[in-house]
Amino acid sequence: LIKEEGFTKARFKILQLLTKLRQICIDPAIIFENYKGSSAKIDNLVNLVKEIVSNNHKILIFTSFKTALDIVNKKLKQNNITTYTIDGSISSKKRMELVNKFNSDNTNVFLITLKSGGTGLNLTSADIVIHLDLWWNPQVENQATDRAHRIGQKNTVEVIKLICKGTIEEHILDLQQKKKFLSDNIIESENISQNVISKLTEKDLKKLLSYGNEEE
Repeated sequence: LIKEEGFTKARFKILQLLTKLRQICIDPAIIFENYKGSSAKIDNLVNLVKEIVSNNHKILIFTSFKTALDIVNKKLKQNNITTYTIDGSISSKKRMELVNKFNSDNTNVFLITLKSGGTGLNLTSADIVIHLDLWWNPQVENQATDRAHRIGQKNTVEVIKLICKGTIEEHILDLQQKKKFLSDNIIESENISQNVISKLTEKDLKKLLSYGNEEE
């Protein structure tokens, strides 16, 4: 694609490809409508949540994708785990109502999309934060994690990132650790492709799209 169109023109198509690869790591059903198989990440998440809840902890789960949030919500409810959810469709007034309920009742899990819940929420009743998928900029994940690290938090907050071995997620984690994207504090905008892809070199892209630890 880069050879045919040039790096600049190919950026948007490449971002779409990278996004699909990130979604497949969560659950192939997000991309493939007729997929009926399982998801290693979702299965592990459910088992993890069940164990955490059995030890009387409350959990925040963040994801970049509304579809993933819906899948997880359905799976958790099938396992008798109570949830609240916040995504872009929830009004500010309703968000605050849900936050206040979660902080005062026995609901186990709060499911939140990064775009809608990265800032402005005080969720100190939770002491476990799970990131279902990685965002390009670790600063955005940190802002989401801080929903539990607010004034009034009396417990140590544990942060868990679920990462599929041998996939694009390992490469994103590597880029995060190299602090490639710390200057970008935008969760999502009309210029998202420029925000992400403009910081990637052709070598970075080849690394992201490689299998396992192969460079090419």
